[in-house]
Amino acid sequence: MELPWQIFEYIGVIGLIFTLGLGILIVIEAFCRRSNNCHLEAHPIFEDPNSLKQVPCPSIFDPAEKYLSLVIPAFNEEHRLPSALEEMMIYLQKRTAKDQSFSYEVVIVDDGSRDETKRVSFEFVRKYKVDNVRVILLGKNCGKGEAIRKGMLHSRGELLLMLDADGATKLTDLEKLENQIHAVAKKELGEDSSVRISDVPIVAFGSRAHLEEKALASRKWYRNILMKGFHMVVLLAAGPGIRDTQCGFKMFTRAAARKLFINIRLKRWCFDVELVYLCKWFGIPMLEISVNWTEIPGSKVNLLSIPNMLWEIVLMSVGYRTGMWKISS
Repeated sequence: MELPWQIFEYIGVIGLIFTLGLGILIVIEAFCRRSNNCHLEAHPIFEDPNSLKQVPCPSIFDPAEKYLSLVIPAFNEEHRLPSALEEMMIYLQKRTAKDQSFSYEVVIVDDGSRDETKRVSFEFVRKYKVDNVRVILLGKNCGKGEAIRKGMLHSRGELLLMLDADGATKLTDLEKLENQIHAVAKKELGEDSSVRISDVPIVAFGSRAHLEEKALASRKWYRNILMKGFHMVVLLAAGPGIRDTQCGFKMFTRAAARKLFINIRLKRWCFDVELVYLCKWFGIPMLEISVNWTEIPGSKVNLLSIPNMLWEIVLMSVGYRTGMWKISS
């Protein structure tokens, strides 16, 4: 009769050891990420593939030189990236032709791809010139959040748009985000015409929340479970405010990007949640705007993403709530 109780005791001891070990591991990892010294990081080198000359690398702390920066994280995207980039360039060039004051840059961040993403990206640099299209090579896979952070920190735009390499959201939808940011900035600034929009911190979140019912019917079952569970965890970690934190289509004014991306610590899927948390901490207005979205085959999200997402959410909660992660203003 004692044997079953002994088994339960062993299981209990093992569970306690595992829980304590996991807790210690979380605290250690959060402690290791306490310092976000992005201002001390070496700037990437932009190389002009036509002249083979190095191009000075900008910083988010420099004054804006372009109106719009598009930041595209790319990991093994040699097949999906070209068509998405062609569509972007057609839109950007048409808009430039209509409005001579409109200027842009596309910043592709190759997140340690093992395919021909680098070659494909530099083909667009050659075609459209290094002033309009630039490539940052991370050398190793760091994660989507880190790739976007690097791109944002070295962009030149008054407005900075992050978007995925698959072209799931039509680029024309950026005008919805742009117009709403301008409307809010106009209210904030009033009659003060000396302040530029880049100096007013505002973030516009592209959202697929209006497509949720249709998505539940068409999306794979494990992605629906992931979505519902993730929404609950996000609500607990960052609080209410944004229904769809994970849409990869977000626009930042330069002032907002500066505040947010010098503080971001999560490197992979959940950096979006950290953005919401930081926006609330800084009091940055958050706009959630519906965008058109099409699911493109080749998504990097799968069942193995779930443990990583939970890990990052727990890290964020421990890091900020214990005060280990200091926020720089």
